[in-house]
Amino acid sequence: MRQLTNIRIYSLCVLLVVAGQLFAQGKQTTGMNNPYYDEKLVHFGFSLGVNLMGYAVTESLMEQDGEIYHARVSNLLPGFSVGFITDIRLAKYLNLRITPTLQFSSRTITYKNESGNPLPYGRAPEQSLLSLPIEIPVTLKWTALREGNYRPYLTGGMGISYDFTNDKERPLLHRPFDYFLTVGLGCDFYLSWFKLCPEIRYQVGFNNMLTPVSERPELSEPDYFYTNALTHLRNQAIIIIFNFE
Repeated sequence: MRQLTNIRIYSLCVLLVVAGQLFAQGKQTTGMNNPYYDEKLVHFGFSLGVNLMGYAVTESLMEQDGEIYHARVSNLLPGFSVGFITDIRLAKYLNLRITPTLQFSSRTITYKNESGNPLPYGRAPEQSLLSLPIEIPVTLKWTALREGNYRPYLTGGMGISYDFTNDKERPLLHRPFDYFLTVGLGCDFYLSWFKLCPEIRYQVGFNNMLTPVSERPELSEPDYFYTNALTHLRNQAIIIIFNFE
């Protein structure tokens, strides 16, 4: 959790630096770019970004091989995000957005026992999980009054996702479906030919993504260990994204 908090702070700093540079450029520009852009009923775009996806881990604290084992997400590797934007104007300061997005990410869970001894029977202390989910968030976008060529905003909503990775040969397997809450903040920058919108989002899933041993008849008994050490895995992510509209 501490690692994810540090990532949130770092991600926010990156977004603020980028926003500050774009704002400085906007202040040097005379006049307003695309003054009637926000009056469109519907507009489209695409997004590119990076993600840091993790798990909220709940341990079972079940005794196995005479030991109590702890598990945590030990390594968050930056992933890649690409999406498509459909934006519908509801009111002067309120828009409805549907943004299907494909995420590429990887997470590593590390197992340790309280005694500090190596895992028995030559078990690996780490399990990596690759993810390739397609997410469909439906959000509301609240915008502030436009000032020159910039306009800050907040987003919030919910979505569903389906993960296409399903490697049943791995000792640890997560479920494909999830539903999640997403919140974000960003700023619209009106350029000559398009609108650039850097944004930072936080997402938290509600579904328990852990596939229990009872649903895995293909799993060998020695590999029960990795799943039995856990009771819940819930998705959470920080996403820094650049919307081009």
